[in-house]
Amino acid sequence: MTFPLSSIAIVGARGGMGRLFAARCRTAGVAVREIDRPLTVDKVAAGVAGADMVLLSVPVTVTGEVARCVAPHIKKGAILADVGSVKVLPVQDMLSAYAGPVVGTHPLFGPNPAAGERTGPEGEGTALRVAVMPGCPGRDEEAARAVEGLMERLGFTPFRTDPHEHDRAMAFVQGLNFVTTVAYLAAQQNAGEIEKFITPSFTRRLEAARKLILEDAGLFGVLFEANPHSQEAVRTYRNYLNMAAGGDVDLLAKRAAAWWNRETDAKDAS
Repeated sequence: MTFPLSSIAIVGARGGMGRLFAARCRTAGVAVREIDRPLTVDKVAAGVAGADMVLLSVPVTVTGEVARCVAPHIKKGAILADVGSVKVLPVQDMLSAYAGPVVGTHPLFGPNPAAGERTGPEGEGTALRVAVMPGCPGRDEEAARAVEGLMERLGFTPFRTDPHEHDRAMAFVQGLNFVTTVAYLAAQQNAGEIEKFITPSFTRRLEAARKLILEDAGLFGVLFEANPHSQEAVRTYRNYLNMAAGGDVDLLAKRAAAWWNRETDAKDAS
């Protein structure tokens, strides 16, 4: 395999993330083949043949099925990668389907990044970060470095992790955020008629949750179920709720303040 990567086949190219990667690749001068449903044998074989990397931009629940579909047609030494928001099971599925190099990735942004989300020096916006992890540590290290190089060429900021570290973090950042939001808003059914008591801060929380509940609940429900660390995160949260029920709200507030205290400590240290 010759790195850096010069050609990429995107499976699921008509989806939001697939379109984003296809456009970024073309801008960066990377040859792109776009593949989408129906995934017939002839279409897949023609689409992935000769590509340096095959990128699966498909729902995490079908990663294994799609990997088994494309694996027989990938050239020797080419990289099989994905962009799913869950990593432990999809990476295992890719390793089971394909004997060559496997790299898991997770772009920590949506298919339509806001204008302020971009790479660049400090002060030029929030970096578009992409988690990158070798499928098989050691064996796939060179492939992971190649994928990191590609992500940089596409204007993203890659960082290294592993599937379990990733999924433990996402169980909190995505999963727990989702289930606690839906549980919190569902609980209002036991609070009686509260509309006339709604405060500006509660209104802001409702607005922040609108898209999550009305548009993306199905997606985040699937991701919650697919993440093997989700229940661990819920149990941890339940323990903190028990502390609140026991009257330890001040202690919880101090622990929560650590999010902002870390920033203060970092500034003081510099």
